[in-house]
Amino acid sequence: MLNGVLPVDKPAGFTSFDVIAKLRGVTHTKKIGHSGTLDPMATGVLPLFFGTATKACSILPNEDKRYAASLRLGMTTDTEDITGKVLSEAPSAVTEERFRAVAAEFVGALMQTPPMYSAVKVGGRPLYDLARKGREVERPAKEITVYSIEVTAFSETEQTAEIEVSCGKGTYIRTLIADMGRILGCGAVMTALRRTRAGGFGIEECYTIRQVQDMMTSGTLESALLPTERLFEELPRVVLCDFDAHLYCNGVPLELEKRGWGGISGDIAVYDRAGNFLGVSYMDEAENELKLRKLFAHE
Repeated sequence: MLNGVLPVDKPAGFTSFDVIAKLRGVTHTKKIGHSGTLDPMATGVLPLFFGTATKACSILPNEDKRYAASLRLGMTTDTEDITGKVLSEAPSAVTEERFRAVAAEFVGALMQTPPMYSAVKVGGRPLYDLARKGREVERPAKEITVYSIEVTAFSETEQTAEIEVSCGKGTYIRTLIADMGRILGCGAVMTALRRTRAGGFGIEECYTIRQVQDMMTSGTLESALLPTERLFEELPRVVLCDFDAHLYCNGVPLELEKRGWGGISGDIAVYDRAGNFLGVSYMDEAENELKLRKLFAHE
């Protein structure tokens, strides 16, 4: 059974689930998950989780992402990207200076309303299901964080631009671009999107679907899988003695005072004395215990 993490370079035209379905067939593995859905037109970093590594999907400590996007000014669509139905189109004359100034306004903590063509659920139904039936519903705005927006190219003649965006979880780049277009007064649509970093993985670490197929054929895929602990390497560490490791792996909370642990907050990566990754826990200071969040000891 395959266990571990494999960052894949998602091709255009595939949904994130399409990639999983394809690799389930290629690897003969049913248990595959992913973090961070990519639109079909988008390409780039899609970390895949095999076997017991799927338990990590819900507790990833690093959900920041980086994107390279292209856009066109003077147009709006129902999907906020170039693939959608055109809602408006008119000449625009935005200067590079003005565009850079507006882009800078979108750095920081923002409230963003998810697009109708998205997997966000309202009333238990994905928004895209409603959008495909021509329905638009109220959806609550969510707080997002944009760390930086770099304008890497701008054409005043073509009214196009290229940007690189570093952001937190839940940020829709096409909505960010559409919102910029509204501020500029001319509209804007995303024309291309490539995710260059996600889950702590860069695009240079990713494999194409063809490479995964070739590794499966040659029997080298298992050695390419990264250990689950790679996902938690930025967390503080606690090393347990053999006795405590035995208790921990059996789900027993460990008292803090007896072990002299303190000054650590948030999630913690837990190891045994041999350096084996056991799981992810947190310090419950109210109950004075180290409590289990996810156990990975039996991978």
